[in-house]
Amino acid sequence: MKKIFQTLLVLTSLATLSACGADSQTSSSSSTGSSANEETDATSAASGQEYTDPSELADSYDVVIVGAGGAGMAAAIQAKEAGANPVILEKMPISGGNTLKSSAGMNASETKFQEAEGIEDSNDLFYEETLAGGHNTNDEELLRYFVDHSAEAIDWLDSMGITLDNLTTTGGMSEKRTHRPSDGSAVGEYLVDGLMRNIHELEIPIFVNADVKEINEEDGQVNGVTVEVEGTEQTIDAKAVVVTTGGFGANFDMITEYKPELADYVTTNQEGSTGDGIKMIEALGGQTVDLEQIQIHPTVDQSKSLLITEAVRGEGAILVNQEGERFFNEMETRDKVSEAIIALPEKSATLVFDAGVKERVTAIDFYEQQGLVKSADTIEELAKELDMPEAALAETIATWNSSVAAGEDEAFGRSTAMDNDLSTGPYYAIAIAPGIHHTMGGVKINTNTEVIATDNEIIPGLFAAGEVTGGLHGENRIGGNAVADIIIFGRQAGTKAAEFAQEN
Repeated sequence: MKKIFQTLLVLTSLATLSACGADSQTSSSSSTGSSANEETDATSAASGQEYTDPSELADSYDVVIVGAGGAGMAAAIQAKEAGANPVILEKMPISGGNTLKSSAGMNASETKFQEAEGIEDSNDLFYEETLAGGHNTNDEELLRYFVDHSAEAIDWLDSMGITLDNLTTTGGMSEKRTHRPSDGSAVGEYLVDGLMRNIHELEIPIFVNADVKEINEEDGQVNGVTVEVEGTEQTIDAKAVVVTTGGFGANFDMITEYKPELADYVTTNQEGSTGDGIKMIEALGGQTVDLEQIQIHPTVDQSKSLLITEAVRGEGAILVNQEGERFFNEMETRDKVSEAIIALPEKSATLVFDAGVKERVTAIDFYEQQGLVKSADTIEELAKELDMPEAALAETIATWNSSVAAGEDEAFGRSTAMDNDLSTGPYYAIAIAPGIHHTMGGVKINTNTEVIATDNEIIPGLFAAGEVTGGLHGENRIGGNAVADIIIFGRQAGTKAAEFAQEN
């Protein structure tokens, strides 16, 4: 096996992220937002990752994978299993990318874990609800492939010791199809750790601080990359290149180019999400789609730019305004919930939940450690903590609990995540407002993950997967679909790149 050295990184935890700004409720300045992650942000468990010594970087590989997030690692594992010799090049000092920050889970339909719980779901229903969530603008061929291969992706992960058997619901979904780790924790760290374990077991070289500057081609066919490692640029030859560099949610120049109204928002993205892959592919004549479709997530802590997982609402939490009243269906799609929050006078809201929700969503323990959670033994005491009218919040909770008991939310029509009421003290609250979360546009691919040029022809030898691509989510991404995207299309990219390498 190639020599692996232990990279000793001094990493800040997510607690060190900052994004304060002019509007303390909803925004930061664009300069602050773009630098919110000046130091590498990752959960502390990522500090012990192992990477290949830079001296072992070869001049040639069958498949070069640019980007070591979930899509890149899935592609590398699949390419290796298909008989190719892949390498992963990551510009950041750790692997994981935005995958490390994923929280809710991975959506999939017709899975063995759903069947075990007696959940009757279908690929067709998953397709229809995702299409509706994207306002019927999704690339339907990509979406059809996506839903039809989702259960298979869950099985693939499970076969590698990455088991996602704890089910919950996200906004816009009518069934429990969001798959989480067994203990209900955030999916990102667990997924990255599991994929890294398999990368090492398969002896796949993975280089960090390896900044790919250009994708090379000759006679119209991609044949490698130019990468800077330890201050020196070198050319790496390859029979196929897979780009999995993520989106541009941390690049405020690009954000404001396509959606100027987001200039003052905080971003949940890690600092490496700067759109490099999109730019390199555009330089080769690659086609882009939906770049103006930038998703804001409704529940983001504004002090540290931390996303509060949708699973909190999925396990029963409600949203209230400063008057202590509900104002919208918490389980609507992200765009609609965000719009409802922004329409409030304070342009922010508060998640309120009980001990039962806290027990079912272990990610809340992390938020508590970061000082984001307020608590009290009673609803009235919590209202005091939040400077809300005590009687109003108590009445809101009582009304909600009656709605849960009746199985009907007459006020706002919520029909999911009503399995448990909010009657178990102590009670908790987290202040939130919308923040930039996901860039749904990117390079155009087909279901083989081949990159499409502006003339609608494929670019031979070039593949892409994950948030660097566009079309799958349309105008609005459903929570839980990003993790499914990186695994489903990451696997496909690895398979198709290996096939191409073996044929050329």
